[in-house]
Amino acid sequence: MVMGMASILSSLNGRPYAACWLVLIGYLLDLADGAVARQLNACSALGAKLDDFADFTTFGIATSLLLRTPNILDNILCMCYMLSVFIRLCFFSSGIPFMYRGLPCIYSSAILACLSLLTGGNMAVLRLTAVAMILFMVSQTLYPHDRVLESQAWKKVVYAGGIIMVFCSSFPPVCLYYLLWSVSYILFPMSLWSCKV
Repeated sequence: MVMGMASILSSLNGRPYAACWLVLIGYLLDLADGAVARQLNACSALGAKLDDFADFTTFGIATSLLLRTPNILDNILCMCYMLSVFIRLCFFSSGIPFMYRGLPCIYSSAILACLSLLTGGNMAVLRLTAVAMILFMVSQTLYPHDRVLESQAWKKVVYAGGIIMVFCSSFPPVCLYYLLWSVSYILFPMSLWSCKV
């Protein structure tokens, strides 16, 4: 949630570069928070609600602000993106254990943040990508809820690589790394990211 709030402030202060980085750091933290809570035996109903608030702050509000311009249509797209994240978080339960209905907003946010950094905030690319991500999030497609830090060793290596890339690399390789990671989840959810693999 702190990363999301900091990203919002960065966007409002005209610093989209920092806003994107904060969303990507939020991506890493979101993948770790459940594993940490389970390790500390600190799971609770309140924690689950706070996780949804943090997700909406970072992957809803903060990410949608990457789409904001003085153009009224961009602002409508910004609101539509935020609403799709809200719908996704409210109705994600598929009734099937370890499965989500609709693309988890963490992946759509990572894709938007990476493309914003790689293209220098090219609005044509961001608009098209945002529309595609909205459709993926509100779709009825099933996606696995894989606990990356509590799964196969290679997934832990991918996560560790994400941390190393953020702190030790220049931004084009980092963006490509996160972009490939997120797109692989969209294209190969069951064959790569299912907890049954």
